Amino acid sequence: MSGDSDSEVRLPESLNGVELVKSVRTPIRLEYDYRPSASAESYLRAYAEKRIIGHRSSVDGAVFIPPRGVDPRHGVAISEEVDLPDTGHVGNFCVTHLPIPGRKGLEVPYVSAWIHLDGAAVGFLGLVRGCPSDEVRIGMRVRAVWRPDDELGTTAENIRHWEPTGEPDVPLEGAGNRSFHASQPGADAGESDA
Repeated sequence: MSGDSDSEVRLPESLNGVELVKSVRTPIRLEYDYRPSASAESYLRAYAEKRIIGHRSSVDGAVFIPPRGVDPRHGVAISEEVDLPDTGHVGNFCVTHLPIPGRKGLEVPYVSAWIHLDGAAVGFLGLVRGCPSDEVRIGMRVRAVWRPDDELGTTAENIRHWEPTGEPDVPLEGAGNRSFHASQPGADAGESDA
């Protein structure tokens, strides 16, 4: 603006001395209509049976969860479905001290973690409970805590959270995204970040 008087904001006389508005809160609501792919639908139906499934790549045997119908690294279709155990390890995590609005029963602090299931090439997000947040660590072995059978639906929320198993930790050099590479014959964990 050039600073001439025509570009200045001028309040009407009736608003002189009134406190200026600095912010406005407006309620917003978004509704989503989600239609899962065939792969996602199979995945969610398996959760209703307390099963976790993934897809195995024909290129190198890497198992992706949730199933995508494709190996994203190589662009090849995947159709081989694999049952995975409900055990794994913490690949990475975050301790959060702020509540999630509308999420009852989630006490702060809580731990969101990248869970790497045994046999899977990648991880997915889950809550870790069953121990103090300052005891969660990369490589910690965990197992799923499922909803009771009469509360199961076709949703990943059938797993309430993940809790420590008490088993020895996965060594740091083989934890997280390195776990698949470290499991390959002849793999050098130091070169597995590629």
